[in-house]
Amino acid sequence: MSIREKIAFYLEDITTPIGLILNLCILGLILLSLLIYVAQTYSLPETTQIISNRLEFIILIIFVFEYIVRLWCAENKIKFILKPLAIMDLLAILPVFIGIFDISFFRVFRSFRILRIIRFFGFGISVFQIQKADQIVIARILLILASIIFVYAGLIYQVEHPVNPDIFRNFFDAFYFCVVTMTTVGFGDVIPLTDQGRLVTVLMILTGILLIPWQIGDLTRQLLKTTQKVKTECLNCGLLIHDFDANFCKCCGKKLEIETK
Repeated sequence: MSIREKIAFYLEDITTPIGLILNLCILGLILLSLLIYVAQTYSLPETTQIISNRLEFIILIIFVFEYIVRLWCAENKIKFILKPLAIMDLLAILPVFIGIFDISFFRVFRSFRILRIIRFFGFGISVFQIQKADQIVIARILLILASIIFVYAGLIYQVEHPVNPDIFRNFFDAFYFCVVTMTTVGFGDVIPLTDQGRLVTVLMILTGILLIPWQIGDLTRQLLKTTQKVKTECLNCGLLIHDFDANFCKCCGKKLEIETK
């Protein structure tokens, strides 16, 4: 393989030590950058603030370099740029370019970095020993919900904190507001004042109404599907799991004798 093909392989691979270490390092940088983003919404000592800003800038530069490398490795550059995962990557590095113009609102794009974790969901299944179908569905639901709540919390904090600092004091206040809003609980103790904040709240409510039942439906269907399986080994190919009413192995076609319980 050429150098470009090798780099492209290791950026997506988790079966080799190099690919696994590379992808875990990228995932670690994503989580570290999110931790820095949340910490910077609190009152930090000046020294800590300077260190976190420098560390954040270094991580952003690494993400920019990673995006350029992925773009270089792509055979079809236009197709790569339009891919959803590539768009998430681009949103994650926008603060580097937009920061040049000192537009503070666009710092919210740092919260989109959590969406990049979706890129690592596939290898996370094998790394963290999530192998059963129902476990995969649960992990996916939790990841999607956490990602969306985090992004909305970043949005609502960025638009409301400057005009409503007593209510939206830090990221946790925004996170709390997002959780009670998306679950349609709505205690009313935290209220957005700006038109932008109200718009984000409306989108948040619609997302909660549409997303949560959809994800719960996926989980319910998967659990029902799992309960309809029985453990019966095929003597021909060794397949262990079959449908409870199966008469033949779905892998090799050999006749089965299944004892239903």
